[in-house]
Amino acid sequence: MVKPVLPSAATQPLPPQQTEAGLRLQQYPPVDRWDDWIEWDPKAWPRKVERHYMLLPTICFNCESACGLLGWVEKDTLAVRKFEGNPLHPGSRGRNCAKGPATINQVNDPDRILYPLKRAGRRGEGKWARVSWAEALADIGGRIRRALQDGRHEEIMYHVGRPGHDGLMEWILPAWGIDGHNSHTNICSSGARAGYAFWMGFDRPSPDHAKANVILLISSHLETGHYFNPHAQRIMEGKMAGAKLIVFDTRLSNTASMADAWIAPWPGSEAAILLAIARHLVATRRHDRDFVRRWVNWEQYLSAEHPGSPLSFETFEQKLLELYGRYTFDFAEKESGVPARVLEGIAEDVAGCGGRLAAHNWRSAGSGNLGGWQVARCLWFLSREAPRPTAGTSGCRARTRSLPTSRAGTISPGRASTRSPISR
Repeated sequence: MVKPVLPSAATQPLPPQQTEAGLRLQQYPPVDRWDDWIEWDPKAWPRKVERHYMLLPTICFNCESACGLLGWVEKDTLAVRKFEGNPLHPGSRGRNCAKGPATINQVNDPDRILYPLKRAGRRGEGKWARVSWAEALADIGGRIRRALQDGRHEEIMYHVGRPGHDGLMEWILPAWGIDGHNSHTNICSSGARAGYAFWMGFDRPSPDHAKANVILLISSHLETGHYFNPHAQRIMEGKMAGAKLIVFDTRLSNTASMADAWIAPWPGSEAAILLAIARHLVATRRHDRDFVRRWVNWEQYLSAEHPGSPLSFETFEQKLLELYGRYTFDFAEKESGVPARVLEGIAEDVAGCGGRLAAHNWRSAGSGNLGGWQVARCLWFLSREAPRPTAGTSGCRARTRSLPTSRAGTISPGRASTRSPISR
């Protein structure tokens, strides 16, 4: 129930908010008033009628970013009235795209399913009966259990729309002996994810864009459009702090339009460009030798592929140059259609990053080409070879161990083509 009241301390104007840029109007209700936040009812105007809300932190799941939201819940009816950004969320920091506030449409959708339904007729008849959650879980769990006990593992298929369980099912399904996993990701970002996962065992790195000196983004990356808004925020912060933004994309995307360097290579040729840049860093001895020496299992590589060679890091570097010797800028030009001088200029930008290189690839180049998963792999290879941090800087790379051998299949070049640049 709402009723007219006299203005209280809770409805008085908020004091200015102190920010790094100076004083400004408050953007969000103060945290100490989230339990009972009061606003005037706009429909009661010109009367001043208070509405009391509880502001409850929750998560948006209209993509996999999982940005923070505040649900505005009426205290007297417990009805959710709207969603706005949560300023305390470490990722989104209160800044959401349009999909966040639109969550209210899902809450109030008249066609949403409110309880489990079980098919009551033949498949396709459209006959359903309402059952309890206990019945639904017992039925589904029982069927899965019987299939496993009978050795019918291939009859179990797990499908999910947006896989937001952070790898949990990747543990559970193999433990059950099941290979039937399908999701939206399979036709979206699976190519790039595979490249990352084969390299380091995890499929979604999070580059430190805000602290980067050079940001290298390939094709339809996580931050394109209204997707992974937390990354997009950090890219803007890095750019405003002076970072050089380099974009590989066949389209002049929003990100590409703001780039310091934009190239549009033939789709699928990005891997050749990345290997040419990595070879340039090693050939000019501007890669982070200490990082590679410590975090790459080069000893095992030499023992497996060159057992008669001296077991020294210098030998490994020489073998690395021999392995990638043909990936020159001229080679990359023939593959990509981008002039060699332009590619060399980009390589010099990467070489001058001072250990602060943040890079990413997600869709398009990784998903739309045969062998596209190699693009993400080559990008990770380049990140590993990136120049060492200079004094007063910190690197932006994940530390991984890898074996670049043909036996392990890790970044081993075969015949290059625009369709499958380095797959063997």
